[in-house]
Amino acid sequence: MNSFKGKTVLITGGTRGIGKAIAQKFSSLGANIVINYVNSKETAEAMVEDIKRNGGNSLSIQGDVSSFEESKTIVEETIKHFGKIDILINNSGITKDNLMLRMLEDDFDRVIDVNLKGTWNMCKNVTRHFLKNKSGSIINITSVVALIGNAGQANYVASKAGVIGLTKSLAKEFGSRGITVNAVAPGFIETEMTSKLPDEAKAEYLKQIPLNRFGTTEDIANICVFLASSEASYITGQVISVNGGMV
Repeated sequence: MNSFKGKTVLITGGTRGIGKAIAQKFSSLGANIVINYVNSKETAEAMVEDIKRNGGNSLSIQGDVSSFEESKTIVEETIKHFGKIDILINNSGITKDNLMLRMLEDDFDRVIDVNLKGTWNMCKNVTRHFLKNKSGSIINITSVVALIGNAGQANYVASKAGVIGLTKSLAKEFGSRGITVNAVAPGFIETEMTSKLPDEAKAEYLKQIPLNRFGTTEDIANICVFLASSEASYITGQVISVNGGMV
């Protein structure tokens, strides 16, 4: 098992679902954990306390990644507290689903601003720090629908497909400086969000998954740990699909 003792991991949208599982996994391996959140202050603070009770180090930082200045503050506060950032995981994401004919311009813009521009903002603001250290790992959370499309999610799919393009481009820019940039594309993962889907919808999704089960948040956390580890030092610019064979 990899040890991340002394490493600092910054996770955007880290208070629930996939982000929370990633935070807990890296903490269990000795990393310093920075949990970014927008509204869920009490949840973020409770996570920090839980990590500390279990012998880890953690900090929560409020900030909207869709704002360039707030993203800059998130990065600066992390460095101020822990001295450095080793791993950036861009997990923040929102949905505002609707069919194209009914989708509002504001719904399209907001999803792009958080999911795609937010990822760019965080990458941009951590870049100088990573280049100075000649090391670092960026892991962007995209989605299976970025690879196949999905009716009623034109905004979300466009944002997550953009994250894939951004990942591949930054991998080529940063590779010579010892920085890896990869993306993880989850399939149907059991989270608070997916638990609200009707049983009929879940049954239809299950038919498309050869492994005949939904993924867990830990499945995603495990691949993030691998991509951030020394064992994955020759992997960059890739999209790792974690979808049970769905695609």
